Amino acid sequence: MESKKEFRREMKEKLAKMNKWEYEQSSFEIARRLFAGREWKEAETVAVTVSIFPEVDTLQIIRRAWLDGKQVAVPKCVPGERRLDFRLLTSFTQLERGYGNLFEPKTEETAPLSPGQLSLVIVPGLAFTKGGHRLGFGGGYYDRFLAGYRGEFLALAFERQLVPKLPVEAHDVPIPKIVTEKEVYRSC
Repeated sequence: MESKKEFRREMKEKLAKMNKWEYEQSSFEIARRLFAGREWKEAETVAVTVSIFPEVDTLQIIRRAWLDGKQVAVPKCVPGERRLDFRLLTSFTQLERGYGNLFEPKTEETAPLSPGQLSLVIVPGLAFTKGGHRLGFGGGYYDRFLAGYRGEFLALAFERQLVPKLPVEAHDVPIPKIVTEKEVYRSC
């Protein structure tokens, strides 16, 4: 089986081939399926990363959460401790480029939220199996966070991110639900 590094490279190349309109339409369909789900409807606080192409567009998800009266929590990486701190985002102007050139909340303008305050965590990833295995971006931040998190979580992915098999390690946390533009896959 290929290494995680090789899988990451191949998936990034595959995603980069998506044209703008395919990306927009697929992201819209994924969001529509997410909004129809129980987890979204029941969530008071949604934790989500601010996407960078070619990840599924999360800006529309953040906007919808605000329109639905939900709180939005965005992670800030703490590289020295290799952990995530989630902070309450009330405006896109509270974002800045941070760790790994990701969009992260400005700590001086946002309030911290504890894991217990998060109703739904949307977990990012590069590749997934229908059985819930996930290949992240390589930092292990989400696996460490999810190991102690007791709330609802799921992932959003394009169908092209689904693969038959991934290299799995003992610390990898499976995703119970993956929402794509065509289907909702449940592993638990």
